[in-house]
Amino acid sequence: MENELLMIKEEALAKLDNCSSLKELNDIRILYLGKKGPIQEAMKSMKDMAAEDRKVFGQTSNLVKQELSKAVEDRKEILENQAILDKINEERIDITLPSYKLDQGTLHPLSTIVAEIVELFLGMGYQIAEGPEVETDYFNFELMNLPKGHPARDMQDTFYIDENTLMRTHTSPVQAHAMLEAQGKGPIKVICPGKTYRRDDDDATHSHQFMQCEGLVVDKNITMADLKGTLEVFARKFFGEKREVRLRPSYFPFTEPSVEVDISCHNCGGKGCSMCKHTGWIEILGAGMVNPRVLEMCGFDSEVYQGFAFGIGMERVAMLKYGIDNIRDFYNDDIRFLNQFSRKE
Repeated sequence: MENELLMIKEEALAKLDNCSSLKELNDIRILYLGKKGPIQEAMKSMKDMAAEDRKVFGQTSNLVKQELSKAVEDRKEILENQAILDKINEERIDITLPSYKLDQGTLHPLSTIVAEIVELFLGMGYQIAEGPEVETDYFNFELMNLPKGHPARDMQDTFYIDENTLMRTHTSPVQAHAMLEAQGKGPIKVICPGKTYRRDDDDATHSHQFMQCEGLVVDKNITMADLKGTLEVFARKFFGEKREVRLRPSYFPFTEPSVEVDISCHNCGGKGCSMCKHTGWIEILGAGMVNPRVLEMCGFDSEVYQGFAFGIGMERVAMLKYGIDNIRDFYNDDIRFLNQFSRKE
Protein backbone atom coordinates (compact mmCIF):
# COMPACT_ATOMS: atom_id res chain seq x y z
CA MET A 1 0.00 0.00 0.00
CA GLU A 2 2.87 2.34 0.63
CA ASN A 3 4.09 1.77 -2.91
CA GLU A 4 0.61 2.70 -4.16
CA LEU A 5 0.80 6.01 -2.30
CA LEU A 6 4.22 6.75 -3.76
CA MET A 7 2.93 5.99 -7.27
CA ILE A 8 0.01 8.37 -6.70
CA LYS A 9 2.47 11.05 -5.55
CA GLU A 10 4.69 10.64 -8.62
CA GLU A 11 1.66 10.75 -10.92
CA ALA A 12 0.35 13.95 -9.26
CA LEU A 13 3.78 15.65 -9.36
CA ALA A 14 4.10 14.89 -13.06
CA LYS A 15 0.72 16.49 -13.75
CA LEU A 16 1.66 19.52 -11.65
CA ASP A 17 4.84 20.01 -13.65
CA ASN A 18 2.82 20.09 -16.88
CA CYS A 19 0.03 22.27 -15.44
CA SER A 20 -0.33 25.57 -17.39
CA SER A 21 -3.31 27.37 -15.80
CA LEU A 22 -4.73 28.10 -12.39
CA LYS A 23 -7.97 26.31 -13.31
CA GLU A 24 -6.09 23.17 -14.29
CA LEU A 25 -4.08 23.42 -11.07
CA ASN A 26 -7.23 23.58 -8.99
CA ASP A 27 -8.66 20.53 -10.79
CA ILE A 28 -5.47 18.56 -10.00
CA ARG A 29 -5.61 19.62 -6.36
CA ILE A 30 -9.20 18.46 -6.01
CA LEU A 31 -8.44 15.21 -7.91
CA TYR A 32 -5.59 14.12 -5.62
CA LEU A 33 -6.19 15.92 -2.33
CA GLY A 34 -9.98 16.04 -2.30
CA LYS A 35 -12.21 13.87 -0.13
CA LYS A 36 -12.84 11.50 -3.05
CA GLY A 37 -9.20 11.41 -4.21
CA PRO A 38 -7.03 8.25 -4.47
CA ILE A 39 -5.12 9.05 -1.28
CA GLN A 40 -8.31 9.16 0.77
CA GLU A 41 -9.48 5.93 -0.93
CA ALA A 42 -6.21 4.20 -0.05
CA MET A 43 -6.49 5.35 3.56
CA LYS A 44 -9.81 3.50 3.92
CA SER A 45 -7.84 0.23 3.96
CA MET A 46 -6.09 1.26 7.20
CA LYS A 47 -8.87 -0.27 9.28
CA ASP A 48 -7.87 -3.75 8.11
CA MET A 49 -4.14 -3.29 8.82
CA ALA A 50 -2.15 -4.40 11.82
CA ALA A 51 -1.39 -1.67 14.33
CA GLU A 52 2.27 -1.38 13.33
CA ASP A 53 1.46 -1.30 9.59
CA ARG A 54 -1.33 1.23 10.22
CA LYS A 55 1.14 3.56 11.95
CA VAL A 56 3.67 3.39 9.08
CA PHE A 57 0.97 3.76 6.45
CA GLY A 58 -0.51 6.78 8.24
CA GLN A 59 2.87 8.52 8.42
CA THR A 60 3.50 7.85 4.74
CA SER A 61 0.06 9.13 3.68
CA ASN A 62 0.49 12.32 5.70
CA LEU A 63 3.93 12.89 4.19
CA VAL A 64 2.57 12.38 0.67
CA LYS A 65 -0.28 14.87 1.28
CA GLN A 66 2.14 17.45 2.71
CA GLU A 67 4.48 17.12 -0.29
CA LEU A 68 1.61 17.41 -2.76
CA SER A 69 0.13 20.42 -0.92
CA LYS A 70 3.49 22.20 -1.02
CA ALA A 71 3.92 21.33 -4.72
CA VAL A 72 0.47 22.78 -5.44
CA GLU A 73 1.30 26.06 -3.61
CA ASP A 74 4.66 26.35 -5.36
CA ARG A 75 3.06 25.79 -8.76
CA LYS A 76 0.29 28.28 -7.90
CA GLU A 77 2.86 30.98 -7.12
CA ILE A 78 4.65 30.34 -10.43
CA LEU A 79 1.40 30.49 -12.42
CA GLU A 80 0.21 33.68 -10.66
CA ASN A 81 3.50 35.44 -11.33
CA GLN A 82 3.36 34.35 -14.95
CA ALA A 83 -0.21 35.66 -15.24
CA ILE A 84 0.94 39.05 -13.96
CA LEU A 85 3.81 39.16 -16.45
CA ASP A 86 1.48 38.20 -19.30
CA LYS A 87 -0.95 40.97 -18.33
CA ILE A 88 1.85 43.54 -18.15
CA ASN A 89 3.07 42.53 -21.60
CA GLU A 90 -0.45 42.74 -23.02
CA GLU A 91 -1.03 46.22 -21.56
CA ARG A 92 2.33 47.69 -22.44
CA ILE A 93 1.96 51.33 -23.49
CA ASP A 94 3.43 52.52 -26.73
CA ILE A 95 5.04 55.79 -25.67
CA THR A 96 5.55 56.79 -29.32
CA LEU A 97 1.78 57.21 -29.83
CA PRO A 98 0.54 60.83 -29.99
CA SER A 99 -1.05 62.15 -26.78
CA TYR A 100 -4.50 63.64 -26.48
CA LYS A 101 -5.97 66.30 -24.23
CA LEU A 102 -7.91 65.18 -21.17
CA ASP A 103 -10.99 67.26 -20.38
CA GLN A 104 -10.79 68.48 -16.79
CA GLY A 105 -13.69 69.43 -14.60
CA THR A 106 -13.91 72.63 -12.62
CA LEU A 107 -15.39 73.85 -9.38
CA HIS A 108 -18.94 75.16 -9.49
CA PRO A 109 -18.93 78.98 -9.08
CA LEU A 110 -20.80 78.66 -5.77
CA SER A 111 -18.21 76.18 -4.51
CA THR A 112 -15.51 78.66 -5.48
CA ILE A 113 -17.25 81.49 -3.59
CA VAL A 114 -17.69 79.31 -0.49
CA ALA A 115 -14.02 78.29 -0.58
CA GLU A 116 -12.88 81.90 -0.94
CA ILE A 117 -15.10 83.11 1.91
CA VAL A 118 -13.94 80.27 4.16
CA GLU A 119 -10.29 80.98 3.33
CA LEU A 120 -10.74 84.71 4.05
CA PHE A 121 -12.41 84.27 7.42
CA LEU A 122 -10.15 81.44 8.53
CA GLY A 123 -7.29 83.86 7.95
CA MET A 124 -9.07 86.33 10.24
CA GLY A 125 -9.23 83.78 13.07
CA TYR A 126 -12.75 82.44 12.54
CA GLN A 127 -13.75 78.80 12.86
CA ILE A 128 -16.21 76.86 10.69
CA ALA A 129 -19.46 75.82 12.39
CA GLU A 130 -22.06 73.52 10.85
CA GLY A 131 -25.57 72.53 11.80
CA PRO A 132 -28.54 70.48 10.56
CA GLU A 133 -30.56 71.57 7.55
CA VAL A 134 -33.65 70.01 9.15
CA GLU A 135 -34.06 72.19 12.22
CA THR A 136 -36.46 72.71 15.10
CA ASP A 137 -38.70 75.75 15.46
CA TYR A 138 -36.93 76.49 18.75
CA PHE A 139 -33.51 76.97 17.15
CA ASN A 140 -34.67 78.42 13.83
CA PHE A 141 -37.04 81.01 15.27
CA GLU A 142 -37.41 81.22 19.05
CA LEU A 143 -33.72 81.50 19.95
CA MET A 144 -33.44 84.11 17.19
CA ASN A 145 -36.00 86.28 19.05
CA LEU A 146 -38.87 85.18 16.81
CA PRO A 147 -41.41 83.66 19.23
CA LYS A 148 -44.60 82.04 17.95
CA GLY A 149 -46.96 84.65 16.55
CA HIS A 150 -44.17 87.16 15.87
CA PRO A 151 -45.04 89.13 12.68
CA ALA A 152 -41.46 88.85 11.38
CA ARG A 153 -42.03 85.11 10.85
CA ASP A 154 -44.13 86.09 7.84
CA MET A 155 -40.94 87.41 6.21
CA GLN A 156 -39.67 83.83 5.96
CA ASP A 157 -42.09 81.48 4.21
CA THR A 158 -41.13 78.15 5.69
CA PHE A 159 -41.14 74.50 4.61
CA TYR A 160 -42.65 72.80 7.70
CA ILE A 161 -42.21 69.04 8.19
CA ASP A 162 -44.44 69.04 11.25
CA GLU A 163 -45.51 71.64 13.79
CA ASN A 164 -42.06 71.92 15.37
CA THR A 165 -39.73 70.67 12.61
CA LEU A 166 -38.79 72.54 9.45
CA MET A 167 -36.20 73.10 6.75
CA ARG A 168 -34.04 75.91 8.14
CA THR A 169 -34.82 79.31 6.62
CA HIS A 170 -31.39 80.75 7.43
CA THR A 171 -28.09 79.56 8.87
CA SER A 172 -28.61 81.62 12.04
CA PRO A 173 -29.61 78.51 14.06
CA VAL A 174 -26.00 77.37 13.78
CA GLN A 175 -25.05 80.50 15.74
CA ALA A 176 -27.49 79.49 18.48
CA HIS A 177 -25.95 76.02 18.65
CA ALA A 178 -22.46 77.57 18.87
CA MET A 179 -23.46 79.95 21.67
CA LEU A 180 -25.18 77.24 23.69
CA GLU A 181 -22.16 74.96 23.35
CA ALA A 182 -19.95 77.78 24.69
CA GLN A 183 -22.01 77.76 27.94
CA GLY A 184 -21.86 81.51 28.41
CA LYS A 185 -18.10 81.85 27.99
CA GLY A 186 -16.52 83.79 25.12
CA PRO A 187 -14.96 84.46 22.82
CA ILE A 188 -16.88 82.97 19.88
CA LYS A 189 -15.75 83.64 16.33
CA VAL A 190 -17.44 81.46 13.72
CA ILE A 191 -18.83 81.45 10.21
CA CYS A 192 -21.62 79.10 9.22
CA PRO A 193 -21.87 78.38 5.47
CA GLY A 194 -24.69 76.15 4.25
CA LYS A 195 -27.95 75.65 2.39
CA THR A 196 -31.24 77.24 3.41
CA TYR A 197 -34.83 76.78 2.24
CA ARG A 198 -37.85 79.06 1.84
CA ARG A 199 -41.18 78.77 0.07
CA ASP A 200 -40.43 81.27 -2.65
CA ASP A 201 -41.33 81.54 -6.31
CA ASP A 202 -38.25 80.88 -8.41
CA ASP A 203 -37.32 83.72 -10.72
CA ALA A 204 -34.18 85.51 -11.86
CA THR A 205 -33.31 86.71 -8.37
CA HIS A 206 -35.11 84.27 -6.02
CA SER A 207 -34.85 80.55 -5.34
CA HIS A 208 -36.61 78.18 -2.92
CA GLN A 209 -33.17 76.80 -1.99
CA PHE A 210 -30.12 79.02 -1.68
CA MET A 211 -26.87 79.32 0.25
CA GLN A 212 -25.93 81.63 3.11
CA CYS A 213 -22.88 82.22 5.23
CA GLU A 214 -23.60 83.60 8.67
CA GLY A 215 -20.85 85.16 10.73
CA LEU A 216 -20.85 85.57 14.51
CA VAL A 217 -18.45 87.18 16.95
CA VAL A 218 -19.18 87.27 20.70
CA ASP A 219 -16.68 88.72 23.17
CA LYS A 220 -16.21 91.57 25.61
CA ASN A 221 -16.14 95.15 24.29
CA ILE A 222 -17.36 94.32 20.76
CA THR A 223 -18.70 97.38 18.90
CA MET A 224 -20.19 98.40 15.55
CA ALA A 225 -16.71 99.56 14.58
CA ASP A 226 -15.54 95.94 14.73
CA LEU A 227 -18.44 94.91 12.50
CA LYS A 228 -17.79 97.63 9.92
CA GLY A 229 -14.07 96.89 9.83
CA THR A 230 -14.77 93.20 9.23
CA LEU A 231 -17.22 93.97 6.42
CA GLU A 232 -14.78 96.38 4.77
CA VAL A 233 -12.15 93.64 4.65
CA PHE A 234 -14.68 91.26 3.13
CA ALA A 235 -15.95 93.76 0.53
CA ARG A 236 -12.49 94.81 -0.64
CA LYS A 237 -11.30 91.23 -0.83
CA PHE A 238 -14.19 90.17 -3.04
CA PHE A 239 -15.01 93.28 -5.05
CA GLY A 240 -11.77 95.24 -5.21
CA GLU A 241 -9.62 97.37 -2.95
CA LYS A 242 -11.40 100.60 -3.95
CA ARG A 243 -14.80 99.48 -2.70
CA GLU A 244 -16.44 101.62 -0.04
CA VAL A 245 -18.88 100.23 2.54
CA ARG A 246 -22.07 101.98 3.67
CA LEU A 247 -24.29 100.92 6.58
CA ARG A 248 -28.01 101.78 6.47
CA PRO A 249 -30.40 101.35 9.42
CA SER A 250 -32.66 98.31 9.10
CA TYR A 251 -34.51 95.77 11.24
CA PHE A 252 -33.82 92.13 12.09
CA PRO A 253 -35.28 90.55 15.25
CA PHE A 254 -31.99 88.90 16.20
CA THR A 255 -29.80 92.01 15.93
CA GLU A 256 -30.13 95.46 17.53
CA PRO A 257 -29.15 97.81 16.02
CA SER A 258 -29.48 96.25 12.56
CA VAL A 259 -28.06 97.47 9.27
CA GLU A 260 -28.18 96.77 5.56
CA VAL A 261 -24.71 96.82 4.07
CA ASP A 262 -24.02 98.41 0.68
CA ILE A 263 -20.81 98.61 -1.34
CA SER A 264 -19.94 101.21 -3.92
CA CYS A 265 -20.80 99.96 -7.40
CA HIS A 266 -17.80 98.25 -9.00
CA ASN A 267 -19.26 98.81 -12.46
CA CYS A 268 -19.43 102.61 -12.35
CA GLY A 269 -17.22 103.35 -9.35
CA GLY A 270 -20.13 104.97 -7.49
CA LYS A 271 -21.13 107.38 -10.26
CA GLY A 272 -24.44 105.67 -11.02
CA CYS A 273 -25.37 103.12 -13.69
CA SER A 274 -28.08 100.60 -14.56
CA MET A 275 -26.44 97.93 -12.39
CA CYS A 276 -26.76 100.03 -9.22
CA LYS A 277 -30.03 101.66 -10.37
CA HIS A 278 -28.14 104.95 -10.66
CA THR A 279 -27.56 105.16 -6.91
CA GLY A 280 -23.86 104.33 -6.92
CA TRP A 281 -24.44 101.62 -4.27
CA ILE A 282 -25.28 97.91 -4.30
CA GLU A 283 -26.79 96.07 -1.31
CA ILE A 284 -24.84 92.90 -0.45
CA LEU A 285 -25.87 91.69 3.02
CA GLY A 286 -27.58 92.31 6.36
CA ALA A 287 -25.82 92.62 9.72
CA GLY A 288 -25.98 94.12 13.17
CA MET A 289 -25.11 93.81 16.83
CA VAL A 290 -26.46 90.61 18.42
CA ASN A 291 -29.70 91.39 20.24
CA PRO A 292 -29.10 91.24 24.04
CA ARG A 293 -32.18 89.04 24.36
CA VAL A 294 -30.63 86.50 21.96
CA LEU A 295 -27.42 86.51 24.02
CA GLU A 296 -29.39 85.93 27.22
CA MET A 297 -31.46 83.08 25.74
CA CYS A 298 -28.22 81.42 24.59
CA GLY A 299 -26.63 81.63 28.04
CA PHE A 300 -24.53 84.82 27.85
CA ASP A 301 -24.60 87.76 30.24
CA SER A 302 -25.44 90.68 27.93
CA GLU A 303 -23.97 93.11 30.46
CA VAL A 304 -20.55 91.48 30.01
CA TYR A 305 -20.61 90.17 26.44
CA GLN A 306 -21.53 91.82 23.17
CA GLY A 307 -21.44 90.49 19.65
CA PHE A 308 -22.06 91.17 16.00
CA ALA A 309 -23.52 88.99 13.27
CA PHE A 310 -23.83 89.18 9.51
CA GLY A 311 -25.45 87.08 6.80
CA ILE A 312 -23.96 86.76 3.33
CA GLY A 313 -26.03 85.45 0.41
CA MET A 314 -23.64 83.25 -1.56
CA GLU A 315 -25.58 83.48 -4.80
CA ARG A 316 -25.80 87.26 -4.52
CA VAL A 317 -22.06 87.59 -3.99
CA ALA A 318 -21.39 85.25 -6.93
CA MET A 319 -23.83 87.12 -9.18
CA LEU A 320 -22.19 90.45 -8.39
CA LYS A 321 -18.64 89.12 -8.68
CA TYR A 322 -19.13 87.22 -11.93
CA GLY A 323 -21.77 89.42 -13.57
CA ILE A 324 -24.48 86.70 -13.52
CA ASP A 325 -28.03 88.01 -14.00
CA ASN A 326 -30.10 84.87 -13.32
CA ILE A 327 -29.87 82.86 -10.08
CA ARG A 328 -31.34 79.81 -11.83
CA ASP A 329 -28.12 79.44 -13.84
CA PHE A 330 -26.45 78.09 -10.69
CA TYR A 331 -28.84 75.11 -10.51
CA ASN A 332 -29.65 74.25 -14.14
CA ASP A 333 -26.35 72.40 -14.77
CA ASP A 334 -26.05 73.97 -18.21
CA ILE A 335 -22.58 72.97 -19.41
CA ARG A 336 -22.31 76.15 -21.46
CA PHE A 337 -22.69 78.21 -18.29
CA LEU A 338 -20.35 76.06 -16.18
CA ASN A 339 -17.64 76.05 -18.86
CA GLN A 340 -17.20 79.78 -18.32
CA PHE A 341 -15.59 78.92 -14.98
CA SER A 342 -13.18 76.30 -16.32
CA ARG A 343 -9.62 76.21 -15.12
CA LYS A 344 -7.27 78.45 -17.00
CA GLU A 345 -4.54 76.60 -18.87
